[in-house]
Amino acid sequence: MPLEELRRLVARHARPDGTTPLDGVLLSKVSRSERPASSTSGTVLAVIVQGAKRLALGDRVYEYRAGQYLVASVDLPVTGHFTEASEAEPALGVGLVLRPPAIAALLSETPPAPAVPAPSGIAVNTASDDLLDALVRLVRLIERPADRAVLAPMIEREILWRLICSDGTVRQLGLADSNLTRVGRAVHWVRAHPAEPFRVEDLARRAGMSVSAFHRNFRAVTALSPIQFQKQIRLQEARLRLAVRPADVARAGREVGYESASQFSRDYRRHFGVPPSQDVLGRPEPVRLVP
Repeated sequence: MPLEELRRLVARHARPDGTTPLDGVLLSKVSRSERPASSTSGTVLAVIVQGAKRLALGDRVYEYRAGQYLVASVDLPVTGHFTEASEAEPALGVGLVLRPPAIAALLSETPPAPAVPAPSGIAVNTASDDLLDALVRLVRLIERPADRAVLAPMIEREILWRLICSDGTVRQLGLADSNLTRVGRAVHWVRAHPAEPFRVEDLARRAGMSVSAFHRNFRAVTALSPIQFQKQIRLQEARLRLAVRPADVARAGREVGYESASQFSRDYRRHFGVPPSQDVLGRPEPVRLVP
């Protein structure tokens, strides 16, 4: 069975930092259940081959376990943790960074599909045997360096095709004018300018949508309003800054757009569970399997 072989390969080759010699391929091995941790998702395919994980996006909760995969099609603020992991049976997973140009290249060879509303930025599905088999062949290349340059792009292309055929989210990720991609442009701007105030009308114009369509699609993708999304991005950015300057709480708040230090501390505590002055973690813990 491909899942069994994938389990053995991941257990053998997973590194503490998750990296592999294959570009865009990550392996995870976690030996204990973790407390929920905040981070950002990236655009990624994440397949669980052993154990289970819970991920939260706004008020949506996603649970997935061995034989299931999660697709994150937009870089979103998420909270996640493994719910099943131990020394005897560690949680194991494979991640593949999703590259829109590679998806677009495949879509250029297929008939166009009708426009659809923007899906959620995160989706969970059951992995087919065909998808798992392709992942096995991809991870095997860790042991076959002479084959990587030729075979890795071919297998990645096959994996993307399997996803396109079974997951509408991945298809939209490769379309330059899809509602998902339009919302993604607004998300990218907010992430790049966390301290800047904005008018929703301007974000809608950037996405090429009416204000009402933008509100509807933005919430469909992110599970948040634009203002709520910006707040989460600001808090995560502030936490990164506190990792560098842990004693300068007020400055961290100002640099991400907070005018009130007390409001910053209240929002920070509500989001991370501790006030910024007592947050010994500093840098957000990675949400493994969603790099």
